[in-house]
Amino acid sequence: MADQPSDRTPPPPARLLPVAVLLWLAGVYLRIPVLVAPPLAPFISDDLALSQAATGALTTLPILMLAIGAMPGALAIARTGPRNTLALAMVIMVAGSAARGLAPDALTLLIASAVMGLGVAMMQPALPALLPRWLEPRHLAMGSAIYMNGMLMGEFIGAGVTLPVLMPALDHSWRATLVVWSLPALLVAAALFLPRRDLSRPRGRGRWLPDWRNPLTLRLGLLLGLSGCLFFGLNAYLGNLLQQQGQFDHLADALFWFNIAQVFASLLMLPMARVWVGRRSVIVILAVISLLGTVGATLLDGVWSIACATLMSFAAGILLIVLVALPPLLTTPEDTGRLSAGAFLVGYTVAFSVPTLGGLLADATGNVQHALWVMIGYGVAVLPLAFSLDLGGRKAGFR
Repeated sequence: MADQPSDRTPPPPARLLPVAVLLWLAGVYLRIPVLVAPPLAPFISDDLALSQAATGALTTLPILMLAIGAMPGALAIARTGPRNTLALAMVIMVAGSAARGLAPDALTLLIASAVMGLGVAMMQPALPALLPRWLEPRHLAMGSAIYMNGMLMGEFIGAGVTLPVLMPALDHSWRATLVVWSLPALLVAAALFLPRRDLSRPRGRGRWLPDWRNPLTLRLGLLLGLSGCLFFGLNAYLGNLLQQQGQFDHLADALFWFNIAQVFASLLMLPMARVWVGRRSVIVILAVISLLGTVGATLLDGVWSIACATLMSFAAGILLIVLVALPPLLTTPEDTGRLSAGAFLVGYTVAFSVPTLGGLLADATGNVQHALWVMIGYGVAVLPLAFSLDLGGRKAGFR
């Protein structure tokens, strides 16, 4: 049953707070289920006797599912509405994420991880599609910044709280840790039905397949891929890079600053969203800084390499928010889901495949820098798209 329209009169600001909280909590669960796996990977590997490839798949498989699951998300949005899709996706995510904690063997674990990734993938286009239903046009950029802040906070929370806080409280059980991280999302899914508002009336069953004739679909996706492949790729290869530089003992500090930089990026976007979202010059500057930061991390050593990696993470985090915030501003509420889904399909395919190709090259040459140069090469190749991005169709009332 599609989301039903209700009172179209905007509520006072005090009543917008619960909506903001729900958006933020949903954003948190875009990343916690994915990034809780790396800190738990050694414990899972020892218990289930995983191979190196299977251990790596705990993180890479959900990222691949972020691309594959974009289309089911778009179909569900067109058929049932964004709020129902988001709630369903969260239930699927919880089922898959908690099932990982019950998995008796590697195959079951990977299947559960794929189901979890599918749920997260369906959440991604549902959130931008929900914004025009809950928020006025002048609040759309802020709404995007709020749930993206939750997502990037989820990255840091999942990676930073699991081992030092949650696991000791659960008798160092990786199974209990996965279940405890997952179940609260059911409360968030139920709470999504509390706001009784729909500022845009659904017009029956809309189209859901991405419009590949719309140049924005491919361009936004390829630019999302620039941000994603640089962040996920450098995150994956940072340890090998520092080891090659003889700086492996700095890895813990490097990962801390690398990941918390995205939190700072999301906090900066809360007051700056309405100013920066929709400006082509901002996208160009952020893409260039992201590339330069990756180049610096590749060529420099020690503290300077870590500083450049942190700068890249900061700029890529802002770039991600700016790009994800565009679909609700550039198209109708009925088409927001399909534009977002198409962009996520392209972006996460790139974020998975380009670092993987770089890793294969690095394996062949024995030099981890070659993996980073593959990602840099991709970024340079798609950078002209940022200069020619047509943002002239922004909706009235955005500012």
